[in-house]
Amino acid sequence: MTDALDRLDILDLDDDLADEDRLLRDTVRKFADDRLRPHIQQWFEDGTLPARDLAREFGELGVLGMHLDGYGCQGSTATQYGIVCAEVEAVDSGLRSLVSVQGSLAMYAIYAYGSEEQKQRWLPGMAAGELIGCFGLTEPDSGSDPGSMRTRATRDGDDWVLTGTKMWITNGSLSDVAVVWARTEEGVAGFLVEKGMPGFTTQDVHHKISLRASVTSELILDGVRVPEANRLPEARGLKAPLGCLTEARYGIVWGVTGAARDALVTAIDYATSRVQFGKPIGGFQLTQKKLADLAVSLQHTQLTAKRLGELKDAGRIAPHHVSFGKFSNVSAALAICREARSILGGSGITTEYPVLRHAVNLETVYTYEGTHEVHTLVLGSHLTGLDAFR
Repeated sequence: MTDALDRLDILDLDDDLADEDRLLRDTVRKFADDRLRPHIQQWFEDGTLPARDLAREFGELGVLGMHLDGYGCQGSTATQYGIVCAEVEAVDSGLRSLVSVQGSLAMYAIYAYGSEEQKQRWLPGMAAGELIGCFGLTEPDSGSDPGSMRTRATRDGDDWVLTGTKMWITNGSLSDVAVVWARTEEGVAGFLVEKGMPGFTTQDVHHKISLRASVTSELILDGVRVPEANRLPEARGLKAPLGCLTEARYGIVWGVTGAARDALVTAIDYATSRVQFGKPIGGFQLTQKKLADLAVSLQHTQLTAKRLGELKDAGRIAPHHVSFGKFSNVSAALAICREARSILGGSGITTEYPVLRHAVNLETVYTYEGTHEVHTLVLGSHLTGLDAFR
């Protein structure tokens, strides 16, 4: 595995890593190999995940909300956060979703738009993995068009009454706090809905083919009374949740490079050991053509992620940059995993190997946090100055 990893770094990108970044990568990679990789096949097959235990372990590792400052967070660089996303998703996209929804959606929403009291109350426990959060924006009838959300928050004295349904929510039923976005008379606002509040229930989504090692839930708000102290005071309008999505999409740009890399490493190992017609199949021209194409594509995704990390660390990143990354990297990673599966032949359709599991997981990543089509139109709007959404 290590030999294949070294061969894949054709452009010597590892040489550009600072010592601190390399140490972080190696630490997370070892944790992934020791704690996650031995169990992921079973978690995926069973459709289960010891999420609370893993959240605490990720917290001890210091990767939950690691790019935020203070409140128990590490204040890491954007590039360091990206490196972590890649190493975790090299095991499974569902595990990276656990990390990124916690840190880049739920925690970031509180960090960016919450009051000091809200930050002090929630962020240290979430950074430690002792508390879990989720992000309730998508609805059954409102996905790519969040402006059409039907969830309502009505003022009633010093409280708000929330009614509506959120769907496809990662970590939903696990969460101690849900960041819920609702329409008010003044526009879209964010609320911290706590576990156990009367009228707040969750229901998990079952029979998933993709992201099976991840908890996906429906949030049901039936007249939930939320105090004014639980409203995010700095969140004004739809721009606030969209800002959280941009933050999370950045992690996806890096994460999918890990899934693609793991699939390609597996394919190389298989191709150099599987003997047909008297020699390893990696010695045939057609297989080498596939591997060469996939390796070049992988390095392109890694270069894109590296560039976005540079832009984010420099404070210059914009939503269209992130859309470029998600548009480019997720589709490329999905194509890499599909083609890598073909190298494994029949063995590639089993969970004994991770390649097809990565591919089916990426089918979800291709769609969530902005579909491929949405990012296409973001880029089109940037190029033409014309909005094609409506």
